[in-house]
Amino acid sequence: MILIKNVPELQNWIVKQHQKGAKIGFVPTMGALHNGHISLITNSKKQNLLTICSIFVNPTQFNDSADFEKYPQTIESDLLALEKAGTDLVFLPTQAQIYPNGLADCPVYDLGNLENVLEGKYRPGHFQGVCQVVDRLLELVQPQKLFLGQKDFQQCMVISKLLTLKQSTIELVICSTLREDSGLAMSSRNMRLTVDGRQKAAKISQVLSNIQNQLNTHTSISQLIASGKTILLEAGFDSIDYLDLVEAKSLEPINQWEPQKQAVLLIAAFLEGVRLIDNLPLINDNNFLQFS
Repeated sequence: MILIKNVPELQNWIVKQHQKGAKIGFVPTMGALHNGHISLITNSKKQNLLTICSIFVNPTQFNDSADFEKYPQTIESDLLALEKAGTDLVFLPTQAQIYPNGLADCPVYDLGNLENVLEGKYRPGHFQGVCQVVDRLLELVQPQKLFLGQKDFQQCMVISKLLTLKQSTIELVICSTLREDSGLAMSSRNMRLTVDGRQKAAKISQVLSNIQNQLNTHTSISQLIASGKTILLEAGFDSIDYLDLVEAKSLEPINQWEPQKQAVLLIAAFLEGVRLIDNLPLINDNNFLQFS
């Protein structure tokens, strides 16, 4: 496994691989890796792609500086896990490598309503920051395929929009969420929970499944949502930013359930001061989450 920390060295390596006719799969991360991240590497390797993983904690996507400062740093174990997974190259840049002109004059992207709802509503500016770093990384890595995890569902829709805006030919591959045995979606933030907290956090996936199971027999989506929130708060959650049923690609709210709809349940909730997100796609078309 090759480790590169600066842009010129990365670009030289990329040029050589393209000259050989190699195709590249790319997995951008902020480190604190878990098996969900590693599954993205595995998916890329299975497609016989030279696989690059970046580790960079991007300051522009944190609207809360305290959250940025608390983000876990586990670089040694991350590199060991990536090497074991067969990663071909790890890009470990500094902030100056990603933002050579500083943070004051970053691009602004026309993301429409995608950046104003759900995560965007509670984390203003977050998705602009996500697009800024992903756009820069894609410019540097020049992959044929970009691998993202379904757990960050809204982010996947935003990156799809970014690729459209850039008229990019990069194929976006969205991989299924990996879960702990309890059902809790794997996340770097989980390591900030206590043992008891991790058990309580499993209630999130249970609530999503309960809502899914009752959609066809229940007349009121709003009542199902309200009941789900009550269950979580009574289980000890601090608060809930949102729990909503929305159209899968537009993220527009769904007020009346129709089984043929391509929909997703999305949630963000606080437990032990840690903000957790999860989702449950209710999608009939197996190719619905394939983008190119």
